Amino acid sequence: MSLKNEPRVNTSALQKIAADMSNLIENLDMRELHFEGEEVDFDVSPSDPKTREVSIPFSAVYNTQGFKEPNIRSYLSGCPIKVKVLEVERVTSTTKLPSSDFYTIELTHGEFKWQVKRKFKHFEEFHRELLKYKAFIRIPIPTRRHTFRRQNVKGEEPREMPSLPRSSENRIREENFLGKRKQLEDYLTKLLKMPMYRNYHATTEFLDISQLSFIRDLGPKGIEGMIMKRSGGHRIPGLNCCGQGRACYRWSRRWLIVKDSFLLYMKPDNGAIAFVLLVDKEFKIKVGKKETETKYGLRIDNLSRTLILKCNSYRQARWWGGAMAEFIQKHGSDFLKDHRFGSYAAIQENTLAKWYVNAKGYFEDVANAMEEAKEEIFITDWWLSPEIFLKRPVVEGNRWRLDCILKRKAQQGVRIFIMLYKEVGLALGINSEYSKRTLMSLHPNIKVMRHPDHVSSTVYLWAHHEKLVVIDQSIAFVGGIDLAYGRWDDNEHRLTDVGSVKHVIMGPSLLSLTAETTESTVSLYLKDKSESNKNLPILKSVDNMDSKMKGIGKPRKFSKFSLYRQLHRHHLQSMDSISSTDSTSSYFNHCRSHQNLIHGFKPHLKLFRHSSESKQGLVRPNVDTGSVRSLQTGVGELQGETRFWHGKDYCNFVFKDWVQLDKPFADFINRYSTPRMPWHDIASVVHGKAARDVARHFIQRWNFTKIMKPKYRSLSYPFLLPKSQTTAHELKYQVPESVCAKVQLLRSSADWSAGIKYHEESIHTAYVNVIENSKHYIYIENQFFISCADDKVVFNRIGDAIARRILKAHRTMCRGENSIVGQLKAKIGNQWINYISFCGLRTHAELEGNLVTELIYVHSKLLIADDNTVIIGSANINDRSMLGKRDSEIAVIVQDTETVPSVMDGEEYQAGQFAQGLRLQCFRVVLGYLSDLNEGIQDPVSDKFFKEVWVSTAARNATIYDKVFRCLPNDEVHNLIQLRDFISKPILAKEDPIRAEEELKKIRGFLVQFPFYFLSEESLRPSVGTKEAMVPMEVWT
Repeated sequence: MSLKNEPRVNTSALQKIAADMSNLIENLDMRELHFEGEEVDFDVSPSDPKTREVSIPFSAVYNTQGFKEPNIRSYLSGCPIKVKVLEVERVTSTTKLPSSDFYTIELTHGEFKWQVKRKFKHFEEFHRELLKYKAFIRIPIPTRRHTFRRQNVKGEEPREMPSLPRSSENRIREENFLGKRKQLEDYLTKLLKMPMYRNYHATTEFLDISQLSFIRDLGPKGIEGMIMKRSGGHRIPGLNCCGQGRACYRWSRRWLIVKDSFLLYMKPDNGAIAFVLLVDKEFKIKVGKKETETKYGLRIDNLSRTLILKCNSYRQARWWGGAMAEFIQKHGSDFLKDHRFGSYAAIQENTLAKWYVNAKGYFEDVANAMEEAKEEIFITDWWLSPEIFLKRPVVEGNRWRLDCILKRKAQQGVRIFIMLYKEVGLALGINSEYSKRTLMSLHPNIKVMRHPDHVSSTVYLWAHHEKLVVIDQSIAFVGGIDLAYGRWDDNEHRLTDVGSVKHVIMGPSLLSLTAETTESTVSLYLKDKSESNKNLPILKSVDNMDSKMKGIGKPRKFSKFSLYRQLHRHHLQSMDSISSTDSTSSYFNHCRSHQNLIHGFKPHLKLFRHSSESKQGLVRPNVDTGSVRSLQTGVGELQGETRFWHGKDYCNFVFKDWVQLDKPFADFINRYSTPRMPWHDIASVVHGKAARDVARHFIQRWNFTKIMKPKYRSLSYPFLLPKSQTTAHELKYQVPESVCAKVQLLRSSADWSAGIKYHEESIHTAYVNVIENSKHYIYIENQFFISCADDKVVFNRIGDAIARRILKAHRTMCRGENSIVGQLKAKIGNQWINYISFCGLRTHAELEGNLVTELIYVHSKLLIADDNTVIIGSANINDRSMLGKRDSEIAVIVQDTETVPSVMDGEEYQAGQFAQGLRLQCFRVVLGYLSDLNEGIQDPVSDKFFKEVWVSTAARNATIYDKVFRCLPNDEVHNLIQLRDFISKPILAKEDPIRAEEELKKIRGFLVQFPFYFLSEESLRPSVGTKEAMVPMEVWT
């Protein structure tokens, strides 16, 4: 027989079989049905620990199948379904059709309980479908699916089931209802004990069960069922119907699932999740043709979409609408409310939280948490560098390199979802396309999106500025630190880094470790530079280490005339140095471009205190500790030269922007002649319900981007589902040293960034509220401070709130009548200096016999008030971050519930454990108190601290730096003429190094006063004709 004739034979045979089967079914008695398969008689209590062993894992959401596939897992293994018919509702019809009865059936499966409503005719149709299935399964049709089903039921004993009532419902008298209910209960109970029929798709549909019904992390089981869904309704330009009338819409058959905080629908043919709609404060359900323009229609609204569904009858539409509203009101009411500050997230009590000062501890905890991930990792960053090391120094090869961690977890089955800001290439050189390509090539379980598409979305000016890492929707890292080059730093704020790492193990022998980097252009190795074993170093404590690290090489000459050359000529050139572990003076060099001379004052710290009349003060600690920066690595003692920053990670973005990011381990600046830019930053981690809220924000953005960009609409980029708050307390991993507090998530979000109808600026609102309600002090660290609204160029009101709070205590920044200082001077004159202080950070070093200095880049986004309230996030103090419609941002406000005894304004005070701990650590770092736990910094409001420690330290350090280096920016320089004169004068560091070094020994910490009037007489607007000048003003504010 030829192959081309086979299809005709098979088709004819199947048609004959179908005809014979139809005739057979017509003659079957519906009262009896013989079941095959063993009964499932045993019970498993929901409280039994074994129930967790048989539960469906959350990862099943990524492996859904077509509803008619034979091997679908819909039920909890070994757990029966209990059936109870609760009531019978008589439905009278206005037509000539006989009245019918609705049966409300309650089902229980493990800890899940739900109800379905069915008419008796639905039972008959269901029964008939099972008869068809029984007859069909006995026919040996040669298909893979059918063969699989037959193999599963082969050799099973037939069992008999109670018959359905035969009489018509409208003839049954009231006294027989109870008996009939019992018959239906017995019918379903017996049926559900038979695997052959229990697993059949008609059974799961009859009972409103799907593959996602009993996943514990998705929360309680809500209403489910097959519906017709209308296309369109998205609040995204270009995705709605462009015309009018019914002809423009498309109706599709979908399986709808309602959960406590969202609903979704699936495609029955392949089981794919086709859309997720989150419950939010705009969530509403409406029924009727008037609201839906559809007969038997159901309308569901939220901030992102209007979804139109079509039911079989008006009664069904009312039942669905009422059941959905009741279920969500009962289990997800928090998501329906408008929360404090206008936030999308509720206040979460008893939340574990932890803060980080600088990226060293943050990166380590992120790495450890990723290693514990079991299901999902979410990451979103303004910039992400795949090859950065999260634990340093590198003493374990590539184990803790970000891309290696992600690949390892993906191979273990963890799903990893990453969202990156898609930059405008002409403006930024962060090469997100390379990051995406690199990460996507690691493993199929790693999915990366970039957003926005600038042309299609018409978003050119704004950026996704958030920095998030979420582990299993249970742990969420939030703050200002990207997983990117240049961010890793510790409390030492080293300027230089050459050589290799030698890890010294305490004991009689010295162990040299060697680690080679694979998949990179430069080997990362740990090399023992001792000449022989007989010269092993003497092991000492970190404080007594007797090694010195030096930079090698000559200063780099500048190739063309510029301000750089002028600085070079006057010993302000860029050089290289290494922090020493024992020298009496360990300094860092200075490198300032024209850009940094003008804009370098932006990163800063601010301390604002209310009026203090306290006469009590604590003893001021000894400030003469020299300028030694000890090498504290956290991994034991290090001997010899150390390398913390590899390749592109060694950077000074003011000196030179990143280039050739596709060569991650190739240096792009000469580390032997150019210092790195130290980086000061703040971050946090939250657990439980607050982490769920962070995950929900990420999921909203991911699903929005998937809909918005056609390339992400394929099944390879799945819709993400938020886990339920009901299981948020079940933490499989907890970040060490976390404390309990009250936490709320805040964000700046809008239509372009998250697809929501109304923008959210809860970060801005929270900042203003905390400032206005502060009682003792406010401490701010921020990369920018562009505030004090004039309602023309600047609109955020944080600076105004600070000025009002100071004026209230007495009965942006520093320039203009609308600035903080301007407002204060107008009301209280020069007394403003008793209330507010503006500072920056600076450090110094010795390089090739020369003394050099450099500013430390403050990238923090931090506010602390009254030692009990903290805001940490990604938002700068400017309109871009705060107004909500511009850059997307995320932050967390932490309010302490656990207190410790303290002092405030000279009186006993119960300080928050989280807030005070963070404030003290910040003070210890910037004031140089890390090795001195003197109580002089305990009371931030007393005159003793504010004037004699904080202001005095900042002023003394700034004066010394100006005396030794003639630093820029400087208040003596008001215009470019004065600038040229300023840099032409001799510098003490060059003229008399010995005296200069003696002066520098008086430096303590990093704190310096902030110059108010540098280039105040110059217009800092971009020059006409430059690309910067063509950009709208709001880009810079």
